[in-house]
Amino acid sequence: MPEISIKAETLFHIGSFAVNNSMVLSSLVFIFFIVFGALYFKESKKSENKSGLYYTLNLMLRPLYNLFHSIVHDKIDVFFPLLSALFLWILIQNWSGLLPGVGSIMVAVREPIKHEIVATQTKNVSHAPKKAEAVGETKKEETEIKHIPLFRGNNADLNATLALAIVTMVMVQVYGIQFLGLGAYLGKFINLSNPINFFLGILEIMSEFSKVLSFAFRLFGNIFAGEVLLTIVAFLVPVLASFPFLILEVFVGFVQALVFSMLTSVFFSMAVSKH
Repeated sequence: MPEISIKAETLFHIGSFAVNNSMVLSSLVFIFFIVFGALYFKESKKSENKSGLYYTLNLMLRPLYNLFHSIVHDKIDVFFPLLSALFLWILIQNWSGLLPGVGSIMVAVREPIKHEIVATQTKNVSHAPKKAEAVGETKKEETEIKHIPLFRGNNADLNATLALAIVTMVMVQVYGIQFLGLGAYLGKFINLSNPINFFLGILEIMSEFSKVLSFAFRLFGNIFAGEVLLTIVAFLVPVLASFPFLILEVFVGFVQALVFSMLTSVFFSMAVSKH
């Protein structure tokens, strides 16, 4: 039975910084993302003879633009760069976790094992009164070799989805203050006109924090559960049985990216509205 870890496994350390398998795959996706974006930007500067890459990306981005425009309306030019980046980043991260070799290419990692040996007290044998000598603990360090996956889907790591959720909700507050002003925006949460509005404001503050958890755990739960399902099915029935589930996970990865970015656009729209 394959061993399934809910947290990303550490591959090596750079000083005191632990590099895990989620970071390795995420770094490769980040490089791909940057290169692709640079190529698209270069093609967009051409007045003619643009490549197929430019038109393919435009074909993908145009429906996204229209979708987000129906939610944020006249502020689409402000929000679209972040919304489209969130969608594409999450989508590529979700699909990269389904590539062949992710989760199946194993590397040997040496991990320390600490054994604690507590020494017994010894007595001083002399003509003087007997005294107990306190003897401290001694630690003996050994190592064992474990085989862990070289790559792990980034969104199957709760740290990654939590970081995305925090960045998203911070930007919600930033845009709210930018468009409404600090006083008007804080007035949505702190309203002393009557006791009901005061408690409603407290609930709104709690809601902002709960959105972070909702964002993080929804994305993590769906992607991690999908990868576990694929692992179990592939282990039980190795030949072609996991293919229908793989197609399902491709669809789930798309839906989760769309849900995350659409909810973000809704929160942006709510943050910049005066009422």
